[in-house]
Parts: sequence; structure tokens; C-alpha cells
Amino acid sequence: MSSLKTRERLSEVRYEIRGELARRARELEAGGRSLIKLNIGNPGAFGFRAPAHLQRAIADHIAGTDPYTHQQGLPAAREAIAAFHRARGTPNASPERVFVGNGVSELIDLSLRALLNPGDEVLLPSPDYPLWSAATILNDGRPVYYACRPEHGFLPDPDEIESLVTPRTRAIVLINPNNPTGATYPRALLERIVAIAAKHGLLLMADEIYDGILYDGAAFEPLAPLAGEHPCLSFGGLSKVHRACGWRVGWAVLSGDPLASGDFHHAMDLLGALRLCANVPGQFAIEQALHGEDTISALTAPGGRLHDTRTALIEACAASEHLELVAPQGALYGFPAVTGAAARGFDDHAFALQLLEEEDVLIVPGSSFNVPYRNHFRVTLLPEADTLREVFTRIDRLLTRRAAAKPGVVAA
Repeated sequence: MSSLKTRERLSEVRYEIRGELARRARELEAGGRSLIKLNIGNPGAFGFRAPAHLQRAIADHIAGTDPYTHQQGLPAAREAIAAFHRARGTPNASPERVFVGNGVSELIDLSLRALLNPGDEVLLPSPDYPLWSAATILNDGRPVYYACRPEHGFLPDPDEIESLVTPRTRAIVLINPNNPTGATYPRALLERIVAIAAKHGLLLMADEIYDGILYDGAAFEPLAPLAGEHPCLSFGGLSKVHRACGWRVGWAVLSGDPLASGDFHHAMDLLGALRLCANVPGQFAIEQALHGEDTISALTAPGGRLHDTRTALIEACAASEHLELVAPQGALYGFPAVTGAAARGFDDHAFALQLLEEEDVLIVPGSSFNVPYRNHFRVTLLPEADTLREVFTRIDRLLTRRAAAKPGVVAA
């Protein structure tokens, strides 16, 4: 019997966060190895819990969660999201223009499916969160990358963004605060990007899932208020700020002139109806999440767990002769670079595999985030600070062996 054929475009899709290295890690664990896994920003896997008042909100309404709800989400949940965005200054934020999904991941896929015809282009940051590239490809679009270079603090150049616009370009994607770099985008930069989108008639797509995770006075600037009447789709959810990844609750808010985005709104509604509705129980936590107690600021402030782990990352990279780091201003990750003698002939995937096999640490190679260079890697800030210090002791140990090896010889 011949083997089943799969979609050819899948060969273009990469998602190393849960890919080959993660599979090898499972094999090692099955053989009795104890690993430190820093590949996924999954708070619950590191001992975090969703806030108690959000858990209570679901428990108190569990009896009413059996039926399907409206394809765009529970009315009260959509009103809570719209009110949150109105308070930010988002124009035309109304419940009718809010879409609740099974996490932001589903809504990214639906929105690109609603937007793209075969061969259409989407401007994506490099590095990006690879789901954006994958969803563009699988919806028959073409990712076109604008560079966010480490020497510029991982911020993009608006002139480069505009130079990439063609007649097939449909959207500009921003990830702010950024995954994997932790960069936060200043207002003036966002205003220039809005002007480019308005000039060329492009949809703005703002992945703002980490909007409340900020360090040392860094500011978050939401994109929709700056976009004004220009169409903008803003994504948020419960998984990161509220540490509830498994609940699969995300939302997208379509702002700007309703007449300019009416067809796109109807397309999103149709695609939402085809998947019936999003997870209902988790939607009952949305109002409390957005309008209840702030539980993230204590974690990111000095003395908070996330702040302490970020400090450990910064100090470990500063103490290493092999590493450089642009300190993350937000989100849950660091994106260090390997430099100097250790970087000779460096291949990030080979290094990640060697680190896993020899030092029992799982990281994500930087090239997984669609960058042209191969000397970066991503770690999450979710473990305790002491655990991260131990990780970087092991990383530095392996890099020291690499630096001492003769050129062309891989350290064993």
C-alpha cells in the first residue's frame, strides 16, 4: 500500500519550539534523564497558577457552559474586552467587533484565512513567533520579513518595512512586546508604521499577548489607538499575563472605520461560525481578568519572580565571555547571542542538540524564529532564578569547550 501524501506546503513550515529537539527530549526523559526544559513559554509547567479569582469565575458559571455560544464569543465577555480597549483609546471598540477564539493561535489562523488570496504577502518581523509564518504559508500567502536587528535593540526600521511593500502586500504584523526578543516598541516607531499601513492600504495586525509583562519601567504602547480610523486587528488573551495557557482563551479586536473593514469582519464571522464557537468555560474568566485584580505586576516588579529570573539572565550573560544579550524589556524570553571564539563555525541547531545530549538542557535555536543568522537561542524566563543560573552555568561550560577546540573541530 502506498503511503498517504501530505500537503506539499507543510515542507515550508517550521515550529522547532515543539519539534525535533522536543521529541528527542521526550526520548531522553523516557530513558530516565532529568532535563531542564526552557523551550516553551508555558507558565503552568513552571509552577505558576491562573489567579484564584479567575478560577472562581469559571467555577461559578460552570453549569451554564454546556451549550454552544455565539461564534464570536459570550456577549458579556466581548463587552468586557471592548470596554478594556475603549479605556485604552481604541476607536470603535464594540462587542460586535470582538472575536473570541481558542487562544490567539486560532485567531491568527482565522484572520489570515479571511485576508489572503494565493500569493498575497504579509510583512512579518524577523525574528518572529513562527506561528505567524506558518499560518501565512498554510493560508497560501507569502511571508516577507523585515529585520529587527540586535544592534538596533531588535527594533525594526520603518524605511525598510516600506521598501518591502509590493502590490501583493496585504498586512503588517507587529509582535509587541516581542517574542522571542523581549523588545518593546516606542510610540514614535509605531506611528511611522501606522503611516506606512495607511499610505498603502494595509491591515495592521498587532500581536499584544504579552502587553502586561514589562520590566524596569518599560512602557507598552497599544497600536489601535495610534491607528485611529485605519483598520487594525489587536490580539490578546489569558495565556501569558494571566498564566492560563491551557484554558485556550484569546481574542481579537477589529478597530478603525467599520466601513473600511466590513467585508473582513464578515469573513472573520463566517470562519468563526464554521468552527462553531470557542471554549466556553474559559470565557467566563475574561471580565475578571481584564477588570479585576492585577496579578502580573508583582511578578515583574523588583523582587518578583519573573523580574528575578530576568536579572539572573542578564547577569549570567554579562559574566560570560561567550554571550551577548539585548536585555528583554517585556514578555517571557531572552534571546542571547553566542560570540567570540565559541561562535566559530557555530550552528544553533547543532548546539541546541549538543546542549540537550550533554548538559540536559532544552532550548530553542534562534533560526527557528526566521532569522538569517545562526548564533542566537531563546530561553524562557519562567523558571526560578537559581534554575536559570544553573542553566547558564551549563551553557557556558559547553561554550568554553567549543571555544577551546581547534577551528573546524566540534567540542565533545
